[in-house]
Amino acid sequence: MAGIVHRYRRRYRQRVHAECPKPLEQYTSEELYARFRFGRDDIKYIADLVRPTLQHQTQRSHALSVEEQCFIALHFYACGTFYQVIGDNMGVRKSTVSNVVKAMSVALGSLINQFVSFPKDDQTAQTKRKEWEYVNRKGRHSINIQLVGNAELIITNCVVKWPGSVHDERILRESALYRELQSHRPNGIVLGDSAYPLLPWLMTPFSVANTPEQERFNSSHCKTRCAIEHLNGILKRRFACLNYLRVQPKVACNIFLACIVFHNMATRSHVPLDDNFDGPEPDVEPEQPSMFLPNEGHTGLAIRDAIVRNYF
Repeated sequence: MAGIVHRYRRRYRQRVHAECPKPLEQYTSEELYARFRFGRDDIKYIADLVRPTLQHQTQRSHALSVEEQCFIALHFYACGTFYQVIGDNMGVRKSTVSNVVKAMSVALGSLINQFVSFPKDDQTAQTKRKEWEYVNRKGRHSINIQLVGNAELIITNCVVKWPGSVHDERILRESALYRELQSHRPNGIVLGDSAYPLLPWLMTPFSVANTPEQERFNSSHCKTRCAIEHLNGILKRRFACLNYLRVQPKVACNIFLACIVFHNMATRSHVPLDDNFDGPEPDVEPEQPSMFLPNEGHTGLAIRDAIVRNYF
């Protein structure tokens, strides 16, 4: 039986590789700060920091260099726009931006203990002289983040994993920090809002100030604790992506951890904050009522009364 054999030749589309911009070469220091929130030396330091994790083993398929990955991720953290827009600006595909942001966030998140640490006993005395406080970051709709911050606006402890519907009290009670301070009381006190319990090491304001001394205590408490609100504002101002994330919760948590690492890095290095901020105003939610039982605060109540009696 005679037949006809058709030969098909698979046609391949030629891949065109666009060269990524070279920000270190084309931007001034001011432009780098505005676009990426860090200067030349800081960006080189960041690249070296994540190089062991992000360095590709091969240059085949035009793999991105670590520096290029840093610029893509930093641009996203800084402006928080769509992956497609970041890709268009940086000369890469949307999927590439997504992969780079995920990889960079995981790499930085793994370094959280290197950049975020609660003060030791010898550091507490120095911190007390500068005033410090413990409060949570007001929860977004998807994630409720607990932060510890000091007067220098350094984040010293964080819990980044809970849905926004979870009460602040539960996040605190189930944190490693709570267990540590319950068993090893710090040489000082920490401050929290009314959502938290009154404990020997955690002072909250009077719900109703009945005396001038209690009013002065509440006023001082508020002025000291407001530093954490300032810290939150700086965090979201420097990394606008935190104002609205369009990613899955696990990815969002990694992005938050990455930005916390960057925040401490920038604060310690005195990296200037861009004045041209046009992002949304930070969310301010009403304080949650405490869920702790009244008898849990007996010792804390005595300590707070002693502070008021001796200092106010």
